[in-house]
Amino acid sequence: MTTADLHALTGAYAVHALHGEERAAFERHLAVCDACQQEIVEFTATAGRLALASTVRTRPVMREEVLQRITTVRQVSPVAAQLERVRSGALHGGGRLTRWALAASVAAAAAFGGTAVWQHERAQDARHEAAQAQRQAEDLAVVLAAPDAKSRSAKVAGGAGSLVVSASRDRAVFVASSMPAPPRGKVYQLWFADGGKMRSAGLMDPDRSSQAVLMQGAVDGASGIGITVEPAGGSKQPTSPPVALLGVPT
Repeated sequence: MTTADLHALTGAYAVHALHGEERAAFERHLAVCDACQQEIVEFTATAGRLALASTVRTRPVMREEVLQRITTVRQVSPVAAQLERVRSGALHGGGRLTRWALAASVAAAAAFGGTAVWQHERAQDARHEAAQAQRQAEDLAVVLAAPDAKSRSAKVAGGAGSLVVSASRDRAVFVASSMPAPPRGKVYQLWFADGGKMRSAGLMDPDRSSQAVLMQGAVDGASGIGITVEPAGGSKQPTSPPVALLGVPT
């Protein structure tokens, strides 16, 4: 693949349409190409705006129906299937459950009951997480699509990053491109700089080199942002020198 071919892949990379060797080749090129890094930041922001402009909301009733069925429709577990085989086999062999089959049935029923409770709890957790993720995605798109959105870009830890701020929304989005993974057991943490203090603005996904992150909390007059490497789960205050500092665009 030629350099010219790689330059033409910025749009596809921004919308996660590259896979395998093609993606790996482009990321090697991206690490040394300032022009492509800038295009990735711009394409990512544009993709967010287009997504918001073209999104068609489903009827709220449809969403509720799907989430409700998650908690009521239950798959047949291997334990339940085994219970049915034991019951059928015992009845076929002697017309009544043997002592062993009865014990197995009781044990299986107890296990199945526990599985049903676990499934319900997991469904509740999944519903909450899905709703939270949807709200965050919508808020992120609103910031990127805001008429007064302004951005500032910089080199970040060997990759590239762009801070997008909407004064009318009082929110900020950090768009990362080709950032190297943090050390094992560590995570990149975002901070708002408020005078001489740093205010946590959330964590980045350590498994993604390119991502758009809705920063937690309002900008609220912050003069800039910083990015540090912190223990998994984040810190209350920075524990390492910043890998990047960006001023809030005005």
